[in-house]
Amino acid sequence: MTQSGRRENPFLSVSSVIRNLYPQTFSMADRGIKLLLNNKELTDEFFDNTRLLGIMASVKDYQFCWHLNHSVGLDFRINNEIEIQLTKKQRNYFFSVYEYSEPTGSLSHFVYNNQFDGEYLLPEFRHLDFLWLMKGDEVSDASLQQTIETIRSINSVQLVLELTNQQIKHREHLVF
Repeated sequence: MTQSGRRENPFLSVSSVIRNLYPQTFSMADRGIKLLLNNKELTDEFFDNTRLLGIMASVKDYQFCWHLNHSVGLDFRINNEIEIQLTKKQRNYFFSVYEYSEPTGSLSHFVYNNQFDGEYLLPEFRHLDFLWLMKGDEVSDASLQQTIETIRSINSVQLVLELTNQQIKHREHLVF
């Protein structure tokens, strides 16, 4: 029992455990200093060793991934756990993300839907329907060019181009 007559909780809250482990951090926070995440640093780290393709195709996202699976020989599956949610004008927008991880290496592929209900994940690329991010292992220029040519061979695809990090103004929208 505490002095106020309330029974003590035998389970400590996460914040009280952290407060006990790192008292200097909370003494700064208690004095009005806020601890902030460095979003730019997190975004830069996320995009280390990545390649990004922009794709214009006149099909739904599930149809596009089906075509990719059959023409490229991959196995893209929707991953609802990394779906991107943006809030604009007091409304939520959800951008689906399809994922494929190569079984023989650390390279992962992510296909983002760039458009949902009139809003864009990357508004600076409104003309693109999909974004294909390759992350986790180095992708050679020759391998990337072969992937681009294979995507271009899909009937519903009108455009495929590589996007550089400098071209993307809203890179943080792709971070999951």
